[in-house]
Amino acid sequence: MTSQLATSRTARHRRIVELLETRRVRSQPELARLLADDGVAVTQTTLSRDLEELGAVKIRDAGDLVYAVPAEGGDPTPRLAPVNGEGAARLSRLAGELLVSADASANLVVLRTPPGAAQFLASAIDRSAPTDVIGTIAGDDTVLLIARDPDGGAAVAERMLRLSVSVAESTGPTSSTPTGLAAGPTPSPITDEGDSS
Repeated sequence: MTSQLATSRTARHRRIVELLETRRVRSQPELARLLADDGVAVTQTTLSRDLEELGAVKIRDAGDLVYAVPAEGGDPTPRLAPVNGEGAARLSRLAGELLVSADASANLVVLRTPPGAAQFLASAIDRSAPTDVIGTIAGDDTVLLIARDPDGGAAVAERMLRLSVSVAESTGPTSSTPTGLAAGPTPSPITDEGDSS
């Protein structure tokens, strides 16, 4: 299955941000080549305008000047692409802290978190850029993760659970199973005990 990239200005901006967040891009020609690899032809003038509109700036990183874009949520601080393994380490840590359960069906995975934590976990998944995941959608306590392989959901769910358990084992002396991952009795239905009719 090949991915399709829309060629609208908004889609192009999104892809530029994704590239700058995941790779250390040193020049506009390098960025233009990366976009061309995705099937997006762009002139240098358009690319220059796009970078300006996105607020991208060049900052020094380990002696090199690389492009960075502002962080999400209006934070104007430029954000560098993570060093190799940085995204995976963050995902591992957050999975250990936040993942409550994982269920899969076909290529869909539903991850449960404590209330208010789903977007943190989804962001960590997106930033780690796993090749077998198309994307995530987060609510309050639920992340919908879409696997690239039509039958790959179970493998992705299992990997997320392994990440969660391995972090819990290395950080917590009490239990090797994160809350909610162990199979337990099914809760009984709620009944009105005050009703004696």
